[in-house]
Amino acid sequence: MVAATAEAPRLTLADIRAARALLGDRVLTTPVMPLLGPAVEAALAPGTRPLLKLELFQHTGSFKARGALVNVLSLTEAERTRGICAISAGNHAIAAAWAARTVGTTAKIVMKEGANAFRVAECRRYGGEIVFEADFRAAFRRVEEIRDREGRALVHPFEGLRTAQGTGTLGLELMEQAPDLEAVIVPVGGGGLAAGLATAIRLVNPGCRVYGVEPFGADTMYRSFQAGSPQSIERIDTIADSLGAPYALPISYALCRASLEEVVRIEDSDMIAAMRFLAAHARLAVEPAGAAATAALLGPLRSRLAGRRVGLIVCGSNISAEAYAHLIGG
Repeated sequence: MVAATAEAPRLTLADIRAARALLGDRVLTTPVMPLLGPAVEAALAPGTRPLLKLELFQHTGSFKARGALVNVLSLTEAERTRGICAISAGNHAIAAAWAARTVGTTAKIVMKEGANAFRVAECRRYGGEIVFEADFRAAFRRVEEIRDREGRALVHPFEGLRTAQGTGTLGLELMEQAPDLEAVIVPVGGGGLAAGLATAIRLVNPGCRVYGVEPFGADTMYRSFQAGSPQSIERIDTIADSLGAPYALPISYALCRASLEEVVRIEDSDMIAAMRFLAAHARLAVEPAGAAATAALLGPLRSRLAGRRVGLIVCGSNISAEAYAHLIGG
């Protein structure tokens, strides 16, 4: 059940609507699409009606564009002059570089060595300068050094009210497109997407239940819910690098705790199966994180959401053709 928490920061519907007005036509209103067909009906519990929210068609190929741009548009002129810095496994790197370019400033991005080559190339395509570090903990230290030394504004990949306001616009948009949804499933990495989206949905439609989903190999938010406070994990072990946050942080944790029904976990093999499922029955090629919500409905939430109208957040698709083929063909 959703837990009431006195520590949850204040994020109102007015805040989210103001973020949407700030974004204007710089972001896309992404479509929704029912997931239909005999094979879909056979795979799900009787009467379940899934609806895909196709945020993979957003600028930069993921939801990250919303939060990144709200952050950059909120900078002062002096801050914009100095530029921004960010840390990311890839999707936020691309979005931060795009957001910086959109407002005419620069972005320095710290990424982990061995990061997805497709995402590295996309980040550079938008003008991002990339610095590599050996692991995410070193990368977080490095981005803070860049912030302090160069005076750049740090655009965090998942933490902060502005980020939640940006991702909240996705929840608000979905409620306008499908106000009769009874449940929504959202992938969780650091929790920035779930924090804003779930808050918006619960504010507009308190009866709609929102569930988070994480891989077993990157279950930071699940462990945080169990402990009752933000937790960290020693090792990330999942194909869904977009969901590989090494720790939870207070703002995103508190907003998730206040608005998510619970966080369920899935195996990497479940995401691969869901990638194949979406390719076969929705003609969509998505990265593993983009298939996580579908994997949860096919797996741990299948019986619980039987007969419900369920929104599935298809959060992104920044994956090379080679990597995609390797995963679904393996």
